[in-house]
Amino acid sequence: MTLSTIDYFIIISFFLISLFIGIWAAKSAGKNSNEFFLSGRNMPWWLLGVSMVATTFAADTPGLVTELVRNNGVSGNWVWWAMLLTGMLTVFFYAKLWRKSGITTDLEFYELRYSGKVAGFLRGFRALYLGVVFNIITMAGVCLAGAKIAAILLGISQVEMLIYASVIVVIYSSLGGLKGVLLTDFVQFLIAMIGSVWATIYIINLPEIGGLNNLLNHANVNTKLNLLPDFSNTEALITLFIIPFAVQWWSTWYPGAEPGGGGYIAQRMLAAKDEKNATWATLFFNFAHYALRPWPWILVGLASLIIFPSLDSMNTAFPNLTKEMQGQDVAYAAMMTYLPAGLLGIVLTSLIAAFMSTISTQLNWGSSYVVNDFYARFINKNASEKQKVIVGRITTIVLMICAALFSFFLQSAKDVFDLLLQIGAGTGLLFILRWFWHRINPYSEIAAMAISFVLAVFFFINKKLATPIFEIPGYWQLIIGVFITTVGWIIVTLLTHPTDKETLEKFNQLIFEGEYKFKNIGVKIAAFIAGTIGVYSFLFATGNWIYGNTTLALTLTALTIISMIFLQQIWKKL
Repeated sequence: MTLSTIDYFIIISFFLISLFIGIWAAKSAGKNSNEFFLSGRNMPWWLLGVSMVATTFAADTPGLVTELVRNNGVSGNWVWWAMLLTGMLTVFFYAKLWRKSGITTDLEFYELRYSGKVAGFLRGFRALYLGVVFNIITMAGVCLAGAKIAAILLGISQVEMLIYASVIVVIYSSLGGLKGVLLTDFVQFLIAMIGSVWATIYIINLPEIGGLNNLLNHANVNTKLNLLPDFSNTEALITLFIIPFAVQWWSTWYPGAEPGGGGYIAQRMLAAKDEKNATWATLFFNFAHYALRPWPWILVGLASLIIFPSLDSMNTAFPNLTKEMQGQDVAYAAMMTYLPAGLLGIVLTSLIAAFMSTISTQLNWGSSYVVNDFYARFINKNASEKQKVIVGRITTIVLMICAALFSFFLQSAKDVFDLLLQIGAGTGLLFILRWFWHRINPYSEIAAMAISFVLAVFFFINKKLATPIFEIPGYWQLIIGVFITTVGWIIVTLLTHPTDKETLEKFNQLIFEGEYKFKNIGVKIAAFIAGTIGVYSFLFATGNWIYGNTTLALTLTALTIISMIFLQQIWKKL
């Protein structure tokens, strides 16, 4: 398709704004590594919260939601909706603890909580494991999604798209550090929300769709509207509801939904002005991520079932897609081809913004690990602040190149989602308990990391073989990974010695300030339940307003308000 002059104007203007922010923030970011990676620990909750939301809106996110809706209906989203429990756990139990630690990256936790050379080894190894390997896989998935969008909306190849987009994002993220990332995230989030909502309204009113009522009553759509899985369908019930709630949310490590907090979510909490701002930022993120943002993507996914009822219909409409790039997740981008000039430019800009926001965060976060937890810790302990910033900027470039190259080995957003879940399977419970259970030690973490990774690689290679060694459903792979990994690290924990008492006492004094670890545990649990109910109520109230179920929508709206009032009343006790 051909972009108009106004579309190009909108896109180029966004690129220039992003570059300007990066250049403007470069002066302060270049002062020292604390400024580059944490913006001087002086960021307000609203900016950090919006940045968390913007980062989790990657270029592959609308495609993933569309793929889930097309394959399993609206209820297919429970595979990620269930992760709200993980997020609320972080809000009310761990956000303050992370900010109290005063560390630069969450990997410094290892030498704060554990002792000896093995703690240092764990910190350095995990810096490369998460900051490089895991990070590259995550960014490669985003790069693949960006390439699919570019192929459909711009008609350019994957190589061309990655060259153009990577240059811009590497420049502003390497120059401006976290401050540049946060500011561009704010702009990108506004554009993304305006673009997705406006595009959804336009698409629903296309002649081919005929309005919201026709959409919801269409034969291709009306069987896909249920918010809960079909309880008579055992496989759907297990994969979409039981596994996410019974196993997945507490047992797996996934970017943006780490049990106990971690990754770029922890980086934002550590950059907050204080503990209160860290908590508010994480609460806003969970509300916006799970309740505020999903419905425009869901509605476009439903609409795509009318215009592109099958995968073959999309492949016919877009013959320039290579076999590796074909999939249900391209339906979102395919629907965007129906937008008029101007609106197309805004939506395309929002998708570019989503790509850049996620990639810039992953680059800054990954380079912070490499610099702070590997280079400055093991390679050059006397590195100057200037040297750290230089290494951070070089790392940013290298990570981007590696991610772009690895994207050619992936096929869909769901593939990346499943792979990351499998790699983190069984490690989640450890991250939840390590703040409180004194027996957990570095060997526990090494065992969990090694076992889960080996199992994930084994399952991934088996799936990619022309003739797999065995056929096993994805949910059984996850359950097996969680069970073996969890049992493995618990056994290792019980067979090895805990961290020495002096280190544990220092850790407890810093984090818990000499108070009982489980102080106000009842209030925190009540807040966790209220927050979870409030977010889910808002999410489903929105859905029922859209569906026209007024009574149920009113009930859920009232429940949302009650939950908010309850949280407000007990907030001081937290």
